[in-house]
Amino acid sequence: MKRFIIIISFLSILSCSPKDVTIEEISFLHDNSNAQPSLVSNDGSLSLTWISSNKDEKATLNFTQLKDGEWTNPQEVATGSDWFVNWADFPTHAISGNLILTSYLEKSASGTYTYDVILSLQKLSGEKIKEDFILNTDGIKAEHGFVSIVAKDNEGFYVTWLDGRNTVENDLDGNHKPMTIRFAEITTSGDVINEIELDSSACDCCQTSITYSDKGPLVVYRDRSEKEVRDIYITRNVNDVWETPIPVHNDGWVIYGCPVNGPKVVSNSNNIAVSWFTVIDGKPRVNLSFSESYGDSFGDPIKINDYDAIGRVDVAFLNDQEVLVSYMEGDYDSTYLRIKKVSVDGKVSEPITISKIDGGRNTGVPQLEILKNEVFLVWTVFENETNQLKTVKLSSKDI
Repeated sequence: MKRFIIIISFLSILSCSPKDVTIEEISFLHDNSNAQPSLVSNDGSLSLTWISSNKDEKATLNFTQLKDGEWTNPQEVATGSDWFVNWADFPTHAISGNLILTSYLEKSASGTYTYDVILSLQKLSGEKIKEDFILNTDGIKAEHGFVSIVAKDNEGFYVTWLDGRNTVENDLDGNHKPMTIRFAEITTSGDVINEIELDSSACDCCQTSITYSDKGPLVVYRDRSEKEVRDIYITRNVNDVWETPIPVHNDGWVIYGCPVNGPKVVSNSNNIAVSWFTVIDGKPRVNLSFSESYGDSFGDPIKINDYDAIGRVDVAFLNDQEVLVSYMEGDYDSTYLRIKKVSVDGKVSEPITISKIDGGRNTGVPQLEILKNEVFLVWTVFENETNQLKTVKLSSKDI
């Protein structure tokens, strides 16, 4: 398998001297169109799911793992011709022990945004446990999607998603009721249990995010107030009780529509990190905030972007005191995928430019993960009239 080495120089904030960073491309060569990646690092392994499609508009959900620096031959998880495939509302997955839980979206009616969340549970070997079962149990022809999944201590999975079951009804003013965000647990046999509504009003089409801390699961999402303030909120499950959602920070961003730009939350012991896109005083911004109290409260936001922020963030802990943030921003006449290292005490590194990219929908939502001492990123590129995935890695010691 071919590998490609790219040397990137950037100015150190302290010495103002060039520093070389080696970015190695991991070959990803598959037929058909490939997009909508989900990258997960878990228990010493790196896994990737994505959707491939052909000219007949048949979609396939694939799964692979990184072994000896190469992607293994993909497993076909599910396939269909009635899926809802979208750059922003993409399949996700998580690994718990020897089990993998995957999601995709299947049309439930002829409406553009009428679809259900379908889950598949199998062993990493490919043995099926429970195939193609519905997460949302309401039976209503409405939008259900923007799924996030996290493993539950090798005992199953936690899942959160946006649920539009109430949007088919009107409120007293004659307007559609808002999108909600819900949560459920998936057992090792594929049962959906403990389903609950977390918030009765969430932003319609921003990605959700979930993590599992020492005290339980936390869900982060873009809220929607009656006055159309769409700030990032967090809710925690403490002692088997979901707390009232609170803002990570009161940005006060009023927007009369969904920005399609969700947050990302990660945890390491009692430290929680949240990154998100917002607009403050008319200027787009990528923020990051830490909590050293399991998400009970957060510090002041740390600005990440240097130029016009596009967002589509991801974040991962390097250690218990530092994270890496990936983000997109426009630099003069081009768009770039960049990463920065940020510490709990507020120190921010100079950016490393991973790649010049398309600032539109073709890029999708870039994914970031850290495995041992290596940093991995994957995103979608449009080449030779089709979508393909690009995966790269670099050493965390170079950052």
